[in-house]
Amino acid sequence: MQSFAPIALFVYNRPKHTERTLKFLRQNELAAESRLFVFSDGPKSEAEEESVLEVRELLKHIEGFRSVEIIERNGNMGLAESVIAGVSRLVKDYKRVIVFEDDLVSSPYTLTYFNDGLNRYRDEERVMHIGAYMYPLKENSLPETFFYRAATSWGWATWDRAWAHFEPDIDVLMKQFDARKRAEFSIEHKMNFWKQMKDFKGGRNNSWAIRWYASIFLRGGLTLNPSQSLVNNIGHDGSGVHSGINDIYNVIINPKRVRVFPEVVEESSMAYLAIKGFLSTRKGSLVDRVKRYLKGIGLLK
Repeated sequence: MQSFAPIALFVYNRPKHTERTLKFLRQNELAAESRLFVFSDGPKSEAEEESVLEVRELLKHIEGFRSVEIIERNGNMGLAESVIAGVSRLVKDYKRVIVFEDDLVSSPYTLTYFNDGLNRYRDEERVMHIGAYMYPLKENSLPETFFYRAATSWGWATWDRAWAHFEPDIDVLMKQFDARKRAEFSIEHKMNFWKQMKDFKGGRNNSWAIRWYASIFLRGGLTLNPSQSLVNNIGHDGSGVHSGINDIYNVIINPKRVRVFPEVVEESSMAYLAIKGFLSTRKGSLVDRVKRYLKGIGLLK
């Protein structure tokens, strides 16, 4: 029997989101042949105990996978430490891992895409990350998949050889950047990646993802991405710890299997320009931004 990458699913206190994530994950063509490991973080406070327990009750009834292991944390690790510990454990045991959080709807072929990419680029040192999400790009002439510098965190995969270069120490990372690297890292200042680094250092976020991207970037690494997203994030409804209400990043999921992968391991200049263009205009006009703000605080339907 062919061996497929294990799936790490990180959950917390959102039973409805977790249920939808599992429903679509179970519909993947490789679900029945994949091992699922669910990491359930403990509550931060008494107020969250009930919802955490509701999620854990839901987890007892998971079916449709080759095997299921539930890892319940007694205390609250927080998403960053939970992801770092869970990914480290699985790449040690299985040499590769597919990572989901509790707010991702997937295509029936998302697991297929991950496993195909993991197998194809297993020994390509420069390829360090496989992402399943892609922005709603207007450019429709992009290849089916491409390499790009930044790492997306909404459904991703990696290998032990790449994860070995993950640097959690923000000071070690930041001191390696000069002005040129900061510009390249932040897509010519079109995305707030450097601000995320400074916010982590200042205790204003607790992101594992920005440190992972920085670790990849500083090694000259690349990430594999689809031109049409294979996941959609359903957590931008105000329910998440790290996400507000936002529809900028909503996408229509590609319902087909990805069959074309890059032959040459280098960043796609066409994809880079398309992504930079999206990032430059994603927030829309001042009117659009005001409407989104009013909707976010409940003053506009």
